[in-house]
Amino acid sequence: MSKFKQYLKKILVIALIIYVCFLLQTSIFSRYRLAGVTPNILICVVATYGFMKGRRHGITVGFFTGLLLDIFSGTLFGFYALVYMYIGLLNGLFKKQFFGDDLKLPLILIGTSDFIYGVFSYLALYAIKSQYNFSFYLMNLILPEVVYTLLVSIFVYYIILYINNWLEKLEKKGSDRIGNY
Repeated sequence: MSKFKQYLKKILVIALIIYVCFLLQTSIFSRYRLAGVTPNILICVVATYGFMKGRRHGITVGFFTGLLLDIFSGTLFGFYALVYMYIGLLNGLFKKQFFGDDLKLPLILIGTSDFIYGVFSYLALYAIKSQYNFSFYLMNLILPEVVYTLLVSIFVYYIILYINNWLEKLEKKGSDRIGNY
């Protein structure tokens, strides 16, 4: 029963992180645009859980994060769930190279993930409508969003890392307590 409680606590914390980041992205940061773009905080969450916990966590967090975006956006339903799921999968491939306090790999992966997201968004939402000005979209939307996302992701990454370490300490403490009985 205790393992179930730990598992449930982990799921609830991840769900709360996704929800809070969704609110930040859609309410607060949408008011503070930089160069006409907002940071994609949810990409930070998906990428971080992907390379911290592996492919399975990355896919799961990516799917539910994308599903939340699909529910509240008026675009192609399932598009965000699919893109975020693949981003979680790709980041999960780098789990073995992950070291908590090293910021280089997370920033590279988050920036690459946001770039991939921008390209897929262009292909699905603009190129299908015969709007082929990719260089304009790249220079005015994709790259500024990547830069803004990277600036914000430094803080988001360390918060998620702190919460993850805290959960692992609680889990270890709980398993030590169970082993003593």
